[in-house]
Amino acid sequence: MKVLVIGRGGREHTIIWALNKSPKVEQIYCAPGNAGIAEVAECVDINEHNFEELGQFAKKRNIDFVVVGPEDPLFAGIVDYFESIQIPVFGPRKNAAIIEGSKVFTKDLMKKYNIPTAAYESFESYENALQYLQKQKLPIVIKADGLAAGKGVIVAQTMEEAETALKDMMLDKVFGEAGNHVVIEEFLQGQEMSILAFVDGEVVRPMVPSQDHKPIFNGDKGPNTGGMGTYSPVPHIPQAVVDEAIETILVPAAKAMVSEGRTFKGILYAGLMITEIGPKTIEFNCRFGDPETQVVLPRLQTDLSDIFLAAINGRLQEIEINWSEEAAVCVVLSSGGYPGAYEKGIPMHGLDEVESSVVFHAGTALKDGQIVTNGGRLVGVTATGTNIEEARQKAYADVEKIDYEGKHYRTDIAKKALVAQ
Repeated sequence: MKVLVIGRGGREHTIIWALNKSPKVEQIYCAPGNAGIAEVAECVDINEHNFEELGQFAKKRNIDFVVVGPEDPLFAGIVDYFESIQIPVFGPRKNAAIIEGSKVFTKDLMKKYNIPTAAYESFESYENALQYLQKQKLPIVIKADGLAAGKGVIVAQTMEEAETALKDMMLDKVFGEAGNHVVIEEFLQGQEMSILAFVDGEVVRPMVPSQDHKPIFNGDKGPNTGGMGTYSPVPHIPQAVVDEAIETILVPAAKAMVSEGRTFKGILYAGLMITEIGPKTIEFNCRFGDPETQVVLPRLQTDLSDIFLAAINGRLQEIEINWSEEAAVCVVLSSGGYPGAYEKGIPMHGLDEVESSVVFHAGTALKDGQIVTNGGRLVGVTATGTNIEEARQKAYADVEKIDYEGKHYRTDIAKKALVAQ
């Protein structure tokens, strides 16, 4: 089979790495890809939003199916486009991708179908939002409604911070149109956990859980990022709690989308908070998480192409999906200055010296035969082991081998999981 993967980050590199293990997949193309992806697939210089050119390429190369990685093209209707030209595609249609594309829609959906989440109100008027905000307890969470590259959520510790966030979103439009509508919700306390699932309408096949580290510095300090590292499994969260999250959140969400005439096919990602009274939903995404994918797919034992095709063809309930008992840890290396301003084009050394881990590229490029920095988060170094400690030691040993100016990474990824082993 020939497969086209759309995207350019660590998530897409991991999907391609997993597809490459299938004896049924003979050729993988990636549009547009990155320097690491180019080592395992043929990169095609077509932007993710150029649907027509992507469609022409897929037809010309007799692509058997397409996998869409990032949220933006999903929300723009790329799946609908490929379906309209009769090319099999894995991912939710535009009307289902709204589960990530609009926080107001998703909060209202959860309220309507009694899916556990934080108490909230939504606003289109700045004055009304400000009036409501000033009566709330702190800390408080303020979310821009639309897609904001993972940065449209502010956890405000003081009223001054909260008011500034609201003004930034609604008046100063720092997130553009995404801030026309905002959600103000209660702050949830507890352990975070991510559960991704393959979904085909009402059929939900959960993956193994993982935990992300969002803040840039050790000890969860500093501004939030796209994710500085992940690990799976999450030993300090009991299986009964994982099962409860699947039964009270993921399955009802899939059924709710069918009831709303927005049947979801693809990856449903639930970002959860395990509170004292059980799991609650922080957010839903309509695609693989990045860097969660980097620790989940290495534990998958079933052929990923079989799962994708089963979902595309409405047969997901027929397939058996198996997972390894091994643990996986991913440590993300970022550019100096990220998540603020950072330089690009800095040469990276030592990538070929990594022995025990897989290096998934996110923000890299090839310049004059040399891999250089080309983003905020550069690579994810993922290792597996019999337990978290072994996987962690292997990953960090390989992180030490990679060098570039401004090198930054957290040294405490998966540390809290060690206590639970």
